[in-house]
Amino acid sequence: MLSRGTRLLRSLNNFGRSLRFCHHQQKSSTLHLPLTFLSEDETAMRDSVRKLATEKIEPFVKKMDEDGKIDPSCLDALFQSGLMGIEVEEEYGGTGVEQFFTTVLVIEELSKVDAGVALICDLQNTVIINAFRRFASKQQKEKYLTKLAKDSVGSFCLSESEAGTDAFSLRTKAVKKGDHYFLNGQKMWISNSEYAKIFVVFANAEPSKGYKGITAFIVEQGTPGLSIGKKESKLGIRSSSTCAVHFDDVQAEVLGNVGEGYKYAIALLNEGRIGIGAQMVGLAQGCFDRTVPYTLQRKQFGKPIYEFQGLQHQIAEIATKIECARLLVYNAARLRDQGLPYIKQASMAKYYAAEVATVTTSKCIEWMGGVGFTKDLPIEKYYRDVKIGSIYEIGRASCRERV
Repeated sequence: MLSRGTRLLRSLNNFGRSLRFCHHQQKSSTLHLPLTFLSEDETAMRDSVRKLATEKIEPFVKKMDEDGKIDPSCLDALFQSGLMGIEVEEEYGGTGVEQFFTTVLVIEELSKVDAGVALICDLQNTVIINAFRRFASKQQKEKYLTKLAKDSVGSFCLSESEAGTDAFSLRTKAVKKGDHYFLNGQKMWISNSEYAKIFVVFANAEPSKGYKGITAFIVEQGTPGLSIGKKESKLGIRSSSTCAVHFDDVQAEVLGNVGEGYKYAIALLNEGRIGIGAQMVGLAQGCFDRTVPYTLQRKQFGKPIYEFQGLQHQIAEIATKIECARLLVYNAARLRDQGLPYIKQASMAKYYAAEVATVTTSKCIEWMGGVGFTKDLPIEKYYRDVKIGSIYEIGRASCRERV
Protein backbone atom coordinates (compact mmCIF):
# COMPACT_ATOMS: atom_id res chain seq x y z
CA MET A 1 0.00 0.00 0.00
CA LEU A 2 1.42 3.37 -1.05
CA SER A 3 2.02 5.94 1.58
CA ARG A 4 0.13 9.19 1.52
CA GLY A 5 3.34 11.03 0.63
CA THR A 6 4.04 8.74 -2.33
CA ARG A 7 0.49 9.14 -3.65
CA LEU A 8 0.77 12.92 -3.35
CA LEU A 9 4.10 12.93 -5.18
CA ARG A 10 2.69 10.84 -8.05
CA SER A 11 -0.34 13.07 -8.22
CA LEU A 12 1.85 16.12 -8.49
CA ASN A 13 3.97 14.49 -11.19
CA ASN A 14 0.87 13.58 -13.21
CA PHE A 15 -0.44 17.10 -12.80
CA GLY A 16 2.90 18.46 -14.01
CA ARG A 17 2.83 16.22 -17.06
CA SER A 18 -0.73 17.35 -17.81
CA LEU A 19 0.33 20.98 -17.60
CA ARG A 20 3.25 20.36 -19.95
CA PHE A 21 0.97 18.53 -22.39
CA CYS A 22 -1.58 21.34 -22.35
CA HIS A 23 1.19 23.88 -22.83
CA HIS A 24 2.55 21.86 -25.76
CA GLN A 25 -0.92 21.66 -27.31
CA GLN A 26 -1.41 25.38 -26.88
CA LYS A 27 1.94 26.10 -28.50
CA SER A 28 1.16 23.76 -31.38
CA SER A 29 -2.21 25.36 -32.02
CA THR A 30 -0.68 28.83 -32.18
CA LEU A 31 2.48 27.86 -34.04
CA HIS A 32 3.01 29.98 -37.12
CA LEU A 33 5.12 28.89 -40.07
CA PRO A 34 7.99 31.12 -41.21
CA LEU A 35 7.10 33.70 -43.87
CA THR A 36 9.50 32.04 -46.29
CA PHE A 37 8.05 28.55 -45.77
CA LEU A 38 6.53 27.30 -49.02
CA SER A 39 3.87 24.64 -49.38
CA GLU A 40 4.36 21.79 -51.84
CA ASP A 41 2.25 23.57 -54.44
CA GLU A 42 4.12 26.85 -53.95
CA THR A 43 7.47 25.09 -54.19
CA ALA A 44 6.39 23.31 -57.37
CA MET A 45 5.21 26.58 -58.92
CA ARG A 46 8.44 28.37 -58.01
CA ASP A 47 10.59 25.59 -59.45
CA SER A 48 8.60 25.34 -62.66
CA VAL A 49 8.77 29.11 -63.23
CA ARG A 50 12.50 29.07 -62.51
CA LYS A 51 12.92 26.35 -65.14
CA LEU A 52 10.80 28.23 -67.67
CA ALA A 53 12.71 31.46 -67.08
CA THR A 54 16.04 29.73 -67.57
CA GLU A 55 15.08 27.74 -70.65
CA LYS A 56 12.54 29.90 -72.47
CA ILE A 57 13.37 33.50 -71.52
CA GLU A 58 17.05 33.79 -70.61
CA PRO A 59 18.33 32.95 -74.14
CA PHE A 60 16.51 36.05 -75.48
CA VAL A 61 17.28 38.55 -72.70
CA LYS A 62 20.20 40.29 -74.37
CA LYS A 63 18.44 40.60 -77.74
CA MET A 64 15.20 41.84 -76.18
CA ASP A 65 17.15 44.50 -74.33
CA GLU A 66 18.89 45.59 -77.52
CA ASP A 67 15.71 45.56 -79.64
CA GLY A 68 13.52 47.13 -76.98
CA LYS A 69 10.73 44.55 -77.31
CA ILE A 70 9.74 41.14 -76.06
CA ASP A 71 10.41 38.11 -78.22
CA PRO A 72 7.08 36.55 -79.31
CA SER A 73 8.23 33.14 -78.11
CA CYS A 74 8.66 34.47 -74.57
CA LEU A 75 5.13 35.85 -74.55
CA ASP A 76 3.82 32.55 -75.91
CA ALA A 77 5.68 30.68 -73.17
CA LEU A 78 4.00 32.82 -70.50
CA PHE A 79 0.55 32.08 -71.89
CA GLN A 80 1.14 28.40 -72.55
CA SER A 81 2.40 27.85 -69.01
CA GLY A 82 -0.64 29.58 -67.52
CA LEU A 83 1.37 32.43 -66.03
CA MET A 84 -0.76 35.10 -67.70
CA GLY A 85 -3.87 33.92 -65.86
CA ILE A 86 -2.61 32.65 -62.52
CA GLU A 87 -5.66 33.56 -60.41
CA VAL A 88 -8.22 33.29 -63.22
CA GLU A 89 -10.77 30.63 -62.35
CA GLU A 90 -10.55 27.37 -64.26
CA GLU A 91 -14.05 27.91 -65.66
CA TYR A 92 -12.58 30.84 -67.63
CA GLY A 93 -9.53 28.89 -68.75
CA GLY A 94 -7.17 30.12 -66.07
CA THR A 95 -4.75 28.32 -63.76
CA GLY A 96 -7.18 28.69 -60.85
CA VAL A 97 -4.62 29.41 -58.14
CA GLU A 98 -6.40 30.93 -55.15
CA GLN A 99 -3.45 32.60 -53.43
CA PHE A 100 -2.08 36.00 -54.42
CA PHE A 101 1.18 34.90 -52.78
CA THR A 102 1.73 32.44 -55.63
CA THR A 103 1.65 35.32 -58.12
CA VAL A 104 4.31 37.06 -56.03
CA LEU A 105 6.55 33.98 -56.27
CA VAL A 106 6.11 33.92 -60.06
CA ILE A 107 7.04 37.59 -60.43
CA GLU A 108 10.09 37.16 -58.21
CA GLU A 109 11.41 34.20 -60.20
CA LEU A 110 10.87 35.85 -63.60
CA SER A 111 12.59 39.03 -62.37
CA LYS A 112 15.74 37.11 -61.55
CA VAL A 113 16.14 36.64 -65.30
CA ASP A 114 14.40 39.65 -66.86
CA ALA A 115 12.48 42.31 -64.96
CA GLY A 116 10.77 43.54 -68.14
CA VAL A 117 9.21 40.17 -68.88
CA ALA A 118 8.25 39.92 -65.22
CA LEU A 119 6.48 43.28 -65.48
CA ILE A 120 4.28 42.01 -68.32
CA CYS A 121 3.21 39.07 -66.16
CA ASP A 122 2.89 41.27 -63.08
CA LEU A 123 0.53 43.83 -64.63
CA GLN A 124 -1.53 41.11 -66.27
CA ASN A 125 -2.18 39.35 -62.97
CA THR A 126 -2.06 41.90 -60.16
CA VAL A 127 -3.84 44.73 -61.99
CA ILE A 128 -5.73 43.77 -65.17
CA ILE A 129 -7.08 40.34 -64.22
CA ASN A 130 -7.65 41.54 -60.68
CA ALA A 131 -9.79 44.39 -62.05
CA PHE A 132 -12.05 41.98 -63.93
CA ARG A 133 -12.27 39.45 -61.12
CA ARG A 134 -13.27 42.08 -58.59
CA PHE A 135 -15.35 44.60 -60.51
CA ALA A 136 -16.64 43.05 -63.75
CA SER A 137 -20.11 41.66 -64.35
CA LYS A 138 -20.63 37.94 -64.94
CA GLN A 139 -20.92 38.54 -68.69
CA GLN A 140 -17.75 40.62 -68.74
CA LYS A 141 -15.83 37.95 -66.83
CA GLU A 142 -16.93 35.29 -69.30
CA LYS A 143 -15.86 37.43 -72.23
CA TYR A 144 -12.64 39.04 -71.05
CA LEU A 145 -11.10 36.73 -68.45
CA THR A 146 -11.24 33.91 -71.00
CA LYS A 147 -9.31 36.04 -73.48
CA LEU A 148 -6.81 37.29 -70.91
CA ALA A 149 -6.00 33.77 -69.76
CA LYS A 150 -5.66 32.44 -73.30
CA ASP A 151 -3.73 34.92 -75.46
CA SER A 152 -4.66 38.55 -74.77
CA VAL A 153 -2.34 40.98 -73.00
CA GLY A 154 -4.08 43.65 -70.93
CA SER A 155 -3.03 47.28 -70.47
CA PHE A 156 -3.81 49.61 -67.56
CA CYS A 157 -4.42 53.15 -68.80
CA LEU A 158 -4.35 55.61 -65.90
CA SER A 159 -1.33 57.95 -66.16
CA GLU A 160 -1.36 61.17 -68.18
CA SER A 161 1.13 63.96 -68.81
CA GLU A 162 -0.36 65.98 -65.93
CA ALA A 163 -1.59 63.02 -63.91
CA GLY A 164 1.27 60.87 -62.68
CA THR A 165 1.41 60.42 -58.92
CA ASP A 166 -1.58 62.80 -58.80
CA ALA A 167 -3.53 60.31 -60.89
CA PHE A 168 -6.95 61.76 -60.09
CA SER A 169 -6.24 65.00 -61.94
CA LEU A 170 -6.65 63.12 -65.22
CA ARG A 171 -8.17 64.96 -68.17
CA THR A 172 -9.43 62.10 -70.31
CA LYS A 173 -13.20 62.51 -70.58
CA ALA A 174 -16.06 60.08 -71.06
CA VAL A 175 -19.22 61.46 -72.68
CA LYS A 176 -22.44 59.47 -72.78
CA LYS A 177 -24.26 59.46 -76.11
CA GLY A 178 -27.40 57.40 -76.03
CA ASP A 179 -26.61 54.09 -74.36
CA HIS A 180 -22.83 54.29 -74.88
CA TYR A 181 -19.84 56.18 -73.53
CA PHE A 182 -17.19 57.68 -75.78
CA LEU A 183 -13.65 58.49 -74.60
CA ASN A 184 -11.47 61.42 -75.62
CA GLY A 185 -7.97 62.07 -74.32
CA GLN A 186 -4.44 60.78 -74.17
CA LYS A 187 -2.66 58.45 -71.77
CA MET A 188 1.11 58.44 -71.25
CA TRP A 189 3.71 55.85 -70.23
CA ILE A 190 1.31 52.94 -70.67
CA SER A 191 3.03 49.58 -70.22
CA ASN A 192 2.20 46.70 -72.59
CA SER A 193 0.09 49.00 -74.79
CA GLU A 194 2.00 48.16 -77.97
CA TYR A 195 0.67 44.59 -78.08
CA ALA A 196 -2.31 44.80 -75.70
CA LYS A 197 -5.68 43.52 -76.89
CA ILE A 198 -7.71 44.69 -73.89
CA PHE A 199 -7.39 48.12 -72.25
CA VAL A 200 -8.73 49.16 -68.85
CA VAL A 201 -9.06 52.93 -69.18
CA PHE A 202 -9.83 55.54 -66.52
CA ALA A 203 -11.74 58.63 -67.62
CA ASN A 204 -13.94 61.21 -65.95
CA ALA A 205 -17.60 60.71 -66.83
CA GLU A 206 -18.81 63.50 -64.56
CA PRO A 207 -16.13 66.25 -64.34
CA SER A 208 -18.35 68.42 -62.12
CA LYS A 209 -17.92 65.83 -59.36
CA GLY A 210 -14.13 65.94 -59.52
CA TYR A 211 -12.38 62.64 -58.83
CA LYS A 212 -15.74 61.10 -57.88
CA GLY A 213 -16.64 61.22 -61.55
CA ILE A 214 -13.74 58.96 -62.53
CA THR A 215 -14.95 55.70 -64.07
CA ALA A 216 -13.22 52.58 -65.34
CA PHE A 217 -13.89 51.52 -68.94
CA ILE A 218 -13.04 48.57 -71.17
CA VAL A 219 -11.73 49.13 -74.70
CA GLU A 220 -10.66 46.41 -77.09
CA GLN A 221 -7.85 46.57 -79.62
CA GLY A 222 -9.11 47.68 -83.03
CA THR A 223 -11.90 49.89 -81.69
CA PRO A 224 -12.27 52.91 -84.01
CA GLY A 225 -10.50 55.98 -82.63
CA LEU A 226 -8.04 54.00 -80.51
CA SER A 227 -4.40 54.44 -81.55
CA ILE A 228 -1.02 53.68 -80.05
CA GLY A 229 1.36 56.60 -80.06
CA LYS A 230 5.06 57.08 -79.56
CA LYS A 231 7.00 54.15 -78.14
CA GLU A 232 9.44 55.31 -75.46
CA SER A 233 13.12 54.40 -75.73
CA LYS A 234 13.81 53.57 -72.11
CA LEU A 235 16.81 53.17 -69.85
CA GLY A 236 15.70 49.78 -68.55
CA ILE A 237 13.02 47.05 -68.57
CA ARG A 238 13.23 47.40 -72.34
CA SER A 239 11.54 44.07 -73.11
CA SER A 240 8.31 45.66 -71.85
CA SER A 241 6.96 48.30 -74.22
CA THR A 242 5.81 51.71 -72.99
CA CYS A 243 3.75 53.93 -75.29
CA ALA A 244 1.28 56.78 -75.38
CA VAL A 245 -2.34 55.77 -76.06
CA HIS A 246 -4.77 58.10 -77.86
CA PHE A 247 -8.56 58.06 -77.61
CA ASP A 248 -10.50 59.94 -80.28
CA ASP A 249 -14.22 59.41 -79.68
CA VAL A 250 -13.63 55.77 -78.72
CA GLN A 251 -16.70 53.77 -77.74
CA ALA A 252 -16.13 52.09 -74.39
CA GLU A 253 -17.84 49.71 -72.00
CA VAL A 254 -18.20 50.61 -68.31
CA LEU A 255 -16.31 48.34 -65.89
CA GLY A 256 -18.09 48.21 -62.55
CA ASN A 257 -20.08 51.27 -61.54
CA VAL A 258 -19.97 54.81 -62.92
CA GLY A 259 -18.10 57.15 -60.58
CA GLU A 260 -16.24 54.44 -58.67
CA GLY A 261 -13.17 54.26 -60.86
CA TYR A 262 -11.05 56.12 -58.33
CA LYS A 263 -11.85 53.44 -55.73
CA TYR A 264 -10.94 50.70 -58.17
CA ALA A 265 -7.64 52.35 -59.10
CA ILE A 266 -6.62 52.73 -55.46
CA ALA A 267 -7.47 49.11 -54.65
CA LEU A 268 -5.65 47.73 -57.69
CA LEU A 269 -2.53 49.82 -57.18
CA ASN A 270 -2.34 48.85 -53.51
CA GLU A 271 -1.96 45.23 -54.56
CA GLY A 272 0.23 46.20 -57.49
CA ARG A 273 2.82 47.59 -55.09
CA ILE A 274 3.38 44.13 -53.68
CA GLY A 275 4.03 42.89 -57.22
CA ILE A 276 6.60 45.63 -57.83
CA GLY A 277 8.23 44.75 -54.53
CA ALA A 278 8.51 41.14 -55.69
CA GLN A 279 9.99 42.34 -58.98
CA MET A 280 12.68 44.31 -57.15
CA VAL A 281 13.50 41.41 -54.81
CA GLY A 282 13.87 39.04 -57.76
CA LEU A 283 15.99 41.53 -59.67
CA ALA A 284 18.29 42.04 -56.68
CA GLN A 285 18.61 38.31 -56.07
CA GLY A 286 19.31 37.58 -59.73
CA CYS A 287 22.04 40.20 -59.89
CA PHE A 288 23.55 39.01 -56.60
CA ASP A 289 23.53 35.35 -57.67
CA ARG A 290 25.34 36.16 -60.91
CA THR A 291 27.98 38.27 -59.20
CA VAL A 292 29.11 36.41 -56.08
CA PRO A 293 30.54 33.39 -57.98
CA TYR A 294 32.73 35.81 -59.92
CA THR A 295 34.31 37.02 -56.68
CA LEU A 296 35.53 33.45 -56.14
CA GLN A 297 37.24 33.49 -59.55
CA ARG A 298 38.66 36.99 -59.76
CA LYS A 299 42.08 37.15 -58.09
CA GLN A 300 43.97 40.10 -56.67
CA PHE A 301 47.19 39.92 -54.69
CA GLY A 302 47.35 36.18 -55.29
CA LYS A 303 43.95 35.15 -53.94
CA PRO A 304 40.25 35.39 -54.83
CA ILE A 305 38.79 38.73 -53.84
CA TYR A 306 36.08 36.86 -51.93
CA GLU A 307 38.71 35.93 -49.33
CA PHE A 308 39.21 39.56 -48.34
CA GLN A 309 37.25 40.23 -45.17
CA GLY A 310 36.12 43.66 -46.34
CA LEU A 311 34.33 42.15 -49.34
CA GLN A 312 32.86 39.34 -47.25
CA HIS A 313 31.28 41.94 -44.98
CA GLN A 314 29.79 43.77 -47.98
CA ILE A 315 28.37 40.56 -49.41
CA ALA A 316 26.88 39.62 -46.03
CA GLU A 317 25.25 43.04 -45.73
CA ILE A 318 23.65 42.86 -49.17
CA ALA A 319 22.46 39.29 -48.61
CA THR A 320 20.81 40.42 -45.38
CA LYS A 321 19.13 43.39 -47.03
CA ILE A 322 17.71 41.20 -49.82
CA GLU A 323 16.29 38.78 -47.26
CA CYS A 324 14.72 41.64 -45.30
CA ALA A 325 13.09 42.97 -48.46
CA ARG A 326 11.79 39.51 -49.29
CA LEU A 327 10.25 39.17 -45.84
CA LEU A 328 8.45 42.50 -46.26
CA VAL A 329 7.06 41.45 -49.64
CA TYR A 330 6.01 38.00 -48.46
CA ASN A 331 4.38 39.44 -45.35
CA ALA A 332 2.35 41.95 -47.37
CA ALA A 333 1.22 39.21 -49.78
CA ARG A 334 0.21 36.83 -47.01
CA LEU A 335 -1.68 39.60 -45.20
CA ARG A 336 -3.60 40.28 -48.39
CA ASP A 337 -4.42 36.58 -48.77
CA GLN A 338 -5.73 36.45 -45.20
CA GLY A 339 -8.01 39.44 -45.77
CA LEU A 340 -6.07 41.52 -43.22
CA PRO A 341 -5.01 45.18 -43.60
CA TYR A 342 -1.93 45.36 -45.82
CA ILE A 343 -1.77 48.81 -47.44
CA LYS A 344 0.96 50.07 -45.11
CA GLN A 345 2.94 46.86 -45.49
CA ALA A 346 2.58 46.95 -49.29
CA SER A 347 4.05 50.46 -49.39
CA MET A 348 6.88 49.40 -47.07
CA ALA A 349 7.62 46.40 -49.26
CA LYS A 350 7.66 48.35 -52.51
CA TYR A 351 9.75 51.19 -51.07
CA TYR A 352 12.34 49.07 -49.29
CA ALA A 353 12.68 46.44 -52.02
CA ALA A 354 13.42 49.17 -54.59
CA GLU A 355 16.01 50.73 -52.27
CA VAL A 356 17.70 47.38 -51.65
CA ALA A 357 17.73 46.47 -55.33
CA THR A 358 19.33 49.82 -56.15
CA VAL A 359 22.14 49.28 -53.63
CA THR A 360 22.57 45.65 -54.67
CA THR A 361 23.04 46.33 -58.37
CA SER A 362 25.45 49.17 -57.67
CA LYS A 363 27.57 47.03 -55.34
CA CYS A 364 27.56 44.12 -57.77
CA ILE A 365 29.07 46.29 -60.50
CA GLU A 366 31.77 47.41 -58.06
CA TRP A 367 32.55 43.81 -57.07
CA MET A 368 32.81 42.82 -60.73
CA GLY A 369 35.28 45.62 -61.45
CA GLY A 370 35.71 46.84 -65.01
CA VAL A 371 33.95 43.87 -66.59
CA GLY A 372 30.81 44.74 -64.62
CA PHE A 373 30.67 48.05 -66.46
CA THR A 374 30.53 46.37 -69.86
CA LYS A 375 27.63 44.82 -71.75
CA ASP A 376 29.47 41.50 -71.96
CA LEU A 377 27.75 40.48 -68.73
CA PRO A 378 24.16 41.19 -67.62
CA ILE A 379 25.09 43.06 -64.44
CA GLU A 380 24.84 46.49 -66.06
CA LYS A 381 21.35 45.58 -67.33
CA TYR A 382 20.19 44.86 -63.79
CA TYR A 383 21.62 48.25 -62.84
CA ARG A 384 19.55 49.96 -65.55
CA ASP A 385 16.41 47.94 -64.91
CA VAL A 386 16.30 48.74 -61.21
CA LYS A 387 15.83 52.48 -61.52
CA ILE A 388 12.17 52.23 -62.48
CA GLY A 389 11.41 50.57 -59.14
CA SER A 390 11.55 53.87 -57.28
CA ILE A 391 9.54 55.71 -59.96
CA TYR A 392 6.54 53.78 -61.28
CA GLU A 393 3.40 52.68 -59.47
CA ILE A 394 4.00 55.40 -56.96
CA GLY A 395 7.33 57.07 -56.28
CA ARG A 396 9.63 56.79 -53.32
CA ALA A 397 8.19 59.82 -51.49
CA SER A 398 4.59 58.68 -51.94
CA CYS A 399 5.44 55.25 -50.53
CA ARG A 400 6.90 56.90 -47.45
CA GLU A 401 3.77 59.00 -47.00
CA ARG A 402 1.62 55.87 -46.99
CA VAL A 403 3.81 54.32 -44.32
